[in-house]
Amino acid sequence: MAAKAPAIQRDAARRVALVTGGSRGIGRAVCRGLAEDGLDVAVVYAGNDAAAAETVAACEAAGATARAYRCDVADADAVKATVDEVLADFGSVWVLVNNAGVTRDGLIARMPEDDIDRVLDVNLKGAFHTCRALSRTLMRQRGGRIVNVSSVVGITGNAGQANYAASKAGLIGLTKSLAAELGPRGITANAVAPGFVETDMTADLPDETRALYESQIPLGRMASAEEVASVVRFLASDAAAYVTGEVVRVDGGMAR
Repeated sequence: MAAKAPAIQRDAARRVALVTGGSRGIGRAVCRGLAEDGLDVAVVYAGNDAAAAETVAACEAAGATARAYRCDVADADAVKATVDEVLADFGSVWVLVNNAGVTRDGLIARMPEDDIDRVLDVNLKGAFHTCRALSRTLMRQRGGRIVNVSSVVGITGNAGQANYAASKAGLIGLTKSLAAELGPRGITANAVAPGFVETDMTADLPDETRALYESQIPLGRMASAEEVASVVRFLASDAAAYVTGEVVRVDGGMAR
């Protein structure tokens, strides 16, 4: 049995953010940005222990208390246990960012059932699981922020990504429903819809493929993870207290 992590010593007046998919890319940029904004951070990740530790270190360097929690968000029981652990460690959660996501691209005529299920289970049901697990806490404290990381393909669709586009479109519907359901308790729910972003997933694209993608973007380049994170940070802040049920595109003008 693994040794139990030491108790967290932190300023109880600081708000806490729980970020799924927090070990790399957009998730890491969000974790670091929220830490810079004065929040403590629970970094939820799927499997890369070293990357999660790097995110924790980046948050701590920004002055936050941070801890990593390994969890497959597709597993409802694991999510419930992880949320309970976070609440035991930190005492509360004010901001929930659902960023965990996977892709298994392919044409629908040849797409295996497992590829449909896994993408929907992680991208859509994973967000449902975390929202459900935290809903009572957020309602009891009569306030909080939910930010779901969708995608521009959830708005436009994309050939070869029927499963991914469906999952991200579903996140938009989930977001709007949460805004209506939880708004009376002072909880906002919004979505961010990035386009092409410079992450590990796009770093190895062939030059011709990158050029093709960038030709579709009016601004002529991909976004940085930090540019997406800056919108999440706004929606998680007090400045966005009267913004809910919105989908903010961060796509350089792709979806016109």
